[in-house]
Amino acid sequence: MKILSIHAHFDDFEFVASGIFEMWKQKLGSELTAKVVVCTDGRAGHHFRTREETGEIRLQEQMQSARIGGYTFEQLRLPDGQVPREACLQVTPDLLAALWRLIREFEPDYLFCPPIPADPLAGIHVDHVAVAEAVRQVAYMINVPHAFTPEYPTDETKSRPCKVPVILNVFDSYAGGANAFDLALDVEAAFPKMCEMAWCHQSQISEWLPWVGRHDLAAPKSAEEWAAALRTRIEDRQRKLGVKSKTLMEFLTVTAWGTVPAYEQILADLPNIVLEASNLTALREKLTRFS
Repeated sequence: MKILSIHAHFDDFEFVASGIFEMWKQKLGSELTAKVVVCTDGRAGHHFRTREETGEIRLQEQMQSARIGGYTFEQLRLPDGQVPREACLQVTPDLLAALWRLIREFEPDYLFCPPIPADPLAGIHVDHVAVAEAVRQVAYMINVPHAFTPEYPTDETKSRPCKVPVILNVFDSYAGGANAFDLALDVEAAFPKMCEMAWCHQSQISEWLPWVGRHDLAAPKSAEEWAAALRTRIEDRQRKLGVKSKTLMEFLTVTAWGTVPAYEQILADLPNIVLEASNLTALREKLTRFS
């Protein structure tokens, strides 16, 4: 089993999918191969560090998280070798080409990415929406071998079929008021590892996020204090989604962007689905429409 998470920023993964990845790892062990991709340079979000320093620190923090989480990390590079600039990511042919090559080379069974808010009044982060829209737009092209050969030349007379993944949307805190979900997954047992991975991002949780003031977060003074703050943050997310359980969960929405899965496949593959908290009747009906 191969799973791939594509996000805009350093630390996005830790807050929306790290629990699912850890639970899947606990379920499958060495049979799981996990990869996380960040699509921007990480240079914009700080208040006293220089752009260059911020980008380098964020990269090192993500690499440390990857070592703890046991996943492969990659920073997306465009066809010219440049990493896209944070805070102004746009859907361009070069971004689509870079995602196309990356997905084709890894061939995941499941791909995780941000959602596209359905409500035009919802708040957004431009980078998150760009990643979501780019994944949606490139999804059909994953098994089109000549789609981006101008950017990545190859022998166009020799092609092979490429696996198209099931594409799942994660929760996006920036899409204020517009989040929905099909599946709730119990990640309580992964919480210690989630805390450890997120704690790597000190330039975020101890510096930038408290300063920017949009996350109602005080700078934690210890790992224990951070664990308490993270639990509160996740519980608040669940409350906003109408989930009353104190068991910590992460949330997914099934799309028709890539391969449309069978209902039974989703239930068999994904770890720790909380049946009573998930919207399974609506999911079954949706998958029937998609197929």
